[in-house]
Amino acid sequence: MSPDIAQALRGVARGRQSFVVLAVPRLAGKSTVLRAILAERPNAAPVMTLAEDGENVDELLKKSAGGYIVIPEITQSAAMPGYIWGAEVRRIFRAAKEGVSLAATLHAEGPDHAFTQICDGCGVPDADAAKIGYAVSLRSIGPWEEPTRRVVAALHEIDGVERGRPRARLLYRWDEDRDEFLKAKDGAASGRAGRA
Repeated sequence: MSPDIAQALRGVARGRQSFVVLAVPRLAGKSTVLRAILAERPNAAPVMTLAEDGENVDELLKKSAGGYIVIPEITQSAAMPGYIWGAEVRRIFRAAKEGVSLAATLHAEGPDHAFTQICDGCGVPDADAAKIGYAVSLRSIGPWEEPTRRVVAALHEIDGVERGRPRARLLYRWDEDRDEFLKAKDGAASGRAGRA
């Protein structure tokens, strides 16, 4: 990622804004980027991770007040502890009140696809889904089993959700042909990672 993207993500964490980290292939670095963002939060802001810190959602939410509750992955496949779908996702999004921020990963091609899974797939209402303020899209280069490079393909600010669709404003994107990170010129909305 570029220094500008790193600075923007630092601001997300320091402002305790809710965010999702997206990529399609496995091993693209979703959890690594999520943890790097969370490392920039204020020192006093707690982080509670579903499954890692317990299974009792109410207790985790209470302990995460002033900080983050982390969903390791929103997915239909419960392959690992903390990987959740449907009613469990709805419950966390609904229960996360003022003072508790959300951080999650999921396999998605961009904000539109991510919110289709969150809203249509898991049944999260627009008002609860709108708690997510940023979407970080990653791109893995090379074979997914052994990527040669990983990049932040796009950073979008989410300005609300209507009928399950995010109002996503592109902030930064990676131009693969020029291998350059670009700041959006006009804040044009796009749900696709890496496209203005």
